[in-house]
Amino acid sequence: MSDTVRMAETFEWVVIGTVAVAVVVAIASIFFAGGSHDHIGRGGFSLDQPDRIAGPAKGSAAASAEARAEIRQMVEAKSARREARGEAPLDVEAEIAALSRPPEVARDSALRQEVRDLVIAGNERRVRRGEAPLDVEAEVERQLEEFG
Repeated sequence: MSDTVRMAETFEWVVIGTVAVAVVVAIASIFFAGGSHDHIGRGGFSLDQPDRIAGPAKGSAAASAEARAEIRQMVEAKSARREARGEAPLDVEAEIAALSRPPEVARDSALRQEVRDLVIAGNERRVRRGEAPLDVEAEVERQLEEFG
């Protein structure tokens, strides 16, 4: 038997042995892990810790003040990055005012017409089912307000 054939057979046994050992180690790690994977993502920086100090109540004055402070930090950081690139700095106050403004409902005529067409089609389906049709204008306003 040549050395090449003997080397190939030895290589096969090494591969088979390595795979067998890996399978045994994998099975043992499944049984002896003890649920350690349940703790992944938990730690001092996790958001779902029971002993975590809760922030201010949503909608409170403290929450609004905290949100304004965070918005200011982000806008100032954006302005600083612009200055570092050699661009003109942002007007921080104007940017904060724009970001803090409540969103306005888009009321362009194309959107209004599309919603109206959908309401009319829905009314036609309601009439076919024997239900009373909706007031088109009121339903258009309601849907525009709902989807803002």
